Amino acid sequence: MPRRRALAFLCSVPIAALPAIALAPHAQAASSSVVIAQAFGGGGNSGAPYASDFVELYNRSGAAVDLTGWKLQYWSAAGTTATSTALSGSIDAGHHYLIKEADGSNTAAPALPTPDATGTIAMSATAGRVAIVDADGTTIDLLGYGSTASVSETAPAPAPSNTLADVRTSGCTDTDNNATDFVTAAPAPNNSASAVGQCGTTGGGGGTTPPPPPTGQDATIEQIQGAAHRSPLEGKAVKNVAGVVTATSKTGYWIQSTTPDDDPATSEGLFVFTKNAPSAKVGDAVTAAGTVSEYRPGGSSGTANLTTTELTNPTTAITSSGNPLPAPVVIGKDRIAPQQTVKDGDPGDVETAGTFDPTKSAIDFDESLEGMRVELDDAVAVGPTNPSYGETPVIPGQNVTATRSARGGVVYGGYDQPNAMRLILDDSLLPSGSVPTANVGDVYEGSTVGVLDYSFGNFHLLATSTGTLKSAGLQRESTSAASKGQVAVATFNVENLAPSDPQTKFDRLAGQIVGNLKAPDIVALEEIQDNSGATDDGTVDSTDTITKLIAAITAAGGPSYQARWINPTNDTDGGQPGGNIRQVFIFRTDRGVSFTDIPGGDATTATSVVGKGWSTKLSASPGRIDPTNGAWTTSRKPLVGQFSYKGQKLFVIANHFNSKGGDDPLFGRFQQPLRSSETQRHNQATVVRGFVDSLLKADPLAKVIVLGDLNDFEFSQTADILVGSGRTALTDLPRTLPANERYTYDYEGNSQVLDHILISKGLQIPLPFSGPAYRYDVVHTNAEFSDQDSDHDPQVVRLQLWPSWLG
Repeated sequence: MPRRRALAFLCSVPIAALPAIALAPHAQAASSSVVIAQAFGGGGNSGAPYASDFVELYNRSGAAVDLTGWKLQYWSAAGTTATSTALSGSIDAGHHYLIKEADGSNTAAPALPTPDATGTIAMSATAGRVAIVDADGTTIDLLGYGSTASVSETAPAPAPSNTLADVRTSGCTDTDNNATDFVTAAPAPNNSASAVGQCGTTGGGGGTTPPPPPTGQDATIEQIQGAAHRSPLEGKAVKNVAGVVTATSKTGYWIQSTTPDDDPATSEGLFVFTKNAPSAKVGDAVTAAGTVSEYRPGGSSGTANLTTTELTNPTTAITSSGNPLPAPVVIGKDRIAPQQTVKDGDPGDVETAGTFDPTKSAIDFDESLEGMRVELDDAVAVGPTNPSYGETPVIPGQNVTATRSARGGVVYGGYDQPNAMRLILDDSLLPSGSVPTANVGDVYEGSTVGVLDYSFGNFHLLATSTGTLKSAGLQRESTSAASKGQVAVATFNVENLAPSDPQTKFDRLAGQIVGNLKAPDIVALEEIQDNSGATDDGTVDSTDTITKLIAAITAAGGPSYQARWINPTNDTDGGQPGGNIRQVFIFRTDRGVSFTDIPGGDATTATSVVGKGWSTKLSASPGRIDPTNGAWTTSRKPLVGQFSYKGQKLFVIANHFNSKGGDDPLFGRFQQPLRSSETQRHNQATVVRGFVDSLLKADPLAKVIVLGDLNDFEFSQTADILVGSGRTALTDLPRTLPANERYTYDYEGNSQVLDHILISKGLQIPLPFSGPAYRYDVVHTNAEFSDQDSDHDPQVVRLQLWPSWLG
C-alpha cells in the first residue's frame, strides 16, 4: 500500500510517563489544510473580552474541506477523557470557521460573532489540549497550551489567560511545534462570514489581509525530480508547478507534465501530498506550490528504503478540468529495464553516491519513471497475489530474457541475477478486488496502466486500470511414490502450524503429504508451533499440533505416522513470539523404517557421535546439535535423529536456520544490499558441518541427510559451508537440478531456493541394475499459488540403499 505514513507522535513529555488513555490522536505531519488558528479558554471570566470560550479554524489549502463527521476534542492539561463538539458544513479555501464553546459567568462580556458550530466545553483559560479530528479518526491538527499540557506538538504553546488567546503566527505557519507556531495575543474571532484572508496575528488575528502569492522559485516537475534519486530542489519552496492530475489517493494526487523535457532520466511525474483527500480530480490541469520533500516509507525502521520525491504543504490552483491524460510509458516496449541488474557499477548509497544511469541500472530506470503513468502489456504474474495487500509481482509480457522457470516465474540464480524488471502490481487506488488474484504464469491480457510509486523496498505500479486475467492453468505438482527398494525422505516448512489453525489447513497439508508427496517414509517438518500456538503462556509441548496433523494425514488416506521431536526452552528459538516453533520428524513404519530411540536428548543437552564404523551411533536420538552454541541465539536448534531402514542406519539432521529478516531490500538505497543475517547462518552451517564431519570421521560411508529450511540460496556461502569439500563433501540436491528448476520459494517475484536436502557419499552409490542411487524432486505445491497452504514448497529424495548384508 502506498503512502503508508508513519504517525509522528510529538509529545512534550516522555510517552512512558503518560497513561495510555490520556493520549490524544495525533497529527501525522504539519497540516496542509485545516489548522487551529486561535484557542481561547477565558471566555466569560473576569476581565474577558468575550463571554464564551472558542476555537477558530482556518483552511490554508487551495480547496474547500468538507467537515462532515469531523469533531473538536478537548482534554484538560493532563486529563484522560476527551469531550467533543461535532462539526458540520465545510470551510472554503482561505476561510475561517468559528467553534463556540461554554459561556462563562461574566455575562456582560461581548458575545462572539455568529459561530459555525456550537458546543458546551468549558475550556481552561491557562492550560489544556484541543484537537481537530476528521471522519476517519485522524487528528488533523493538535494544540497543547500551557506548560502543564501533557501532550502537544513538540512543545506546548505559551499559556494564555482570561484576556489573551493562543493565536497562530502570521500566515498560519504549521511546523508541528506548538511553542513556535503560537503566540499569545488579544482574541479576535473570525467565522465563515469573515473576509477571506491570511490567518494569524497579522491583519487583526486572521482578518482581512488577502493571502500572499506563493513564494519560492518557479519549477517544472522535471526540474524537481532531476536525474537522481533525490531532488536537486529538496527543501526548497517552489511554485507554478504545472501538470495534469493522473491519479488520486486518500492523501494526495499525482501530476504529470504535458510538456516533457528531452531527458528520459528525469521523471515527468510527481506526488503532491495533501494529507487528506484532495479536491483536485483526475484530468484537472493544475499549478501547485509547496515545499519539495523526500519521503522515506517505513520511518526509523525503513532507513534502507529509497525516498520518493513529493510536494508538501501545497496550495493548488485548478486551471481547467476534463483534460486528456499523458500517454503512459509502455515498459517493455517504449523503454526496457535492465533485466537482471539492480545497480551497475559503484556500490554504496545510491541517493548520495555513484552514477545515475537508467540504461544500466534497474533501480535508476524505475526512479526515472517515479510518479509517471506507465503501462505493462500482457503483464505476467511472476509471484502469486498476496490477498492481504492486493499486491502481485509482475513483469512485461514482451522482451524478457531473464531465466524463466517452466511454470512462468523468473529464477533467482545468483546475487548478480535477480529479477530486476519486476514491479509490484498494487490495487490500492482501486476498489477492493478490482485486480484479479493471480498465480505464477497468469497473464493480465491487454493493458495494465497506473502510476509508478515506491514503498517498503519495491517499486509499485499503482493500477488505475488492469488487463483481463487469463489463467495459465497452473497445477500443483505430484511426485512419484517410492518403489519397494527405495526410502523416501522429505522436508516441508508448514508455516507456523498451530492447533488453533482451521481444520482446512491441516487437511490441505495432509493432502499434500499424502497426495503430492506420496506419503514419504520420513518427513522433516519445520515451523511446528506449541499446543497454545502464538499465545505466549509458557507452553512448549507440541503434542496437540502433531497429533492433529497425523490424524489429518490418516483421514486423507495416508499411513499412521509416528513422530519425534525435542521441546525447546520457552521463547528461545525465534519465530512468531510465543509459538516456540521447532522441527519435528514424522515417519511411517509400514515400509521398513524405524526410529532408533536413544534417551538423553533435551532442549539444552548436546548430542554427540559415539562408536566407529558399523557401531557408529548418536548419544541421544532424537537430540539437538550443540544447542547452547551462540550460533543458535534466538534461532531454531537442529534436530538429529537416527533411523533404520532394512538394517541400514540413516542419520537425519533437520534444520531451520536464521531468517533473512533485517537484510537490506533488493531495491533499497544501499547497493549491493547488505545481507547482515547471513553471518549467523554461516555460523550455524559451520556447527552442523562440524557434526557431519564427526559422523563421517567415525564412519566415512555413514548415510547422512541434512535437510530443512536453510533460509539461504543454493549458491550461497551457507550452502558451501554445509557441502564442504573433498571426500567428505555432501551433495546439495537443488544444485543438481537444471537452472530453471532451482526454486522452493517465491519472494516478491524471485523464484529461489531456501529449502535444501544434502546427502553424503554413502547415499550416492548406485546398486547394480537398479538405476540411479537417488531421485530428487522439488514438488511445487505452494509458493506459486495465491491460495497456498504454506509459503514453501516441499521436496523429497528417494534413495536406493544397498542391503545391509552388502555393507
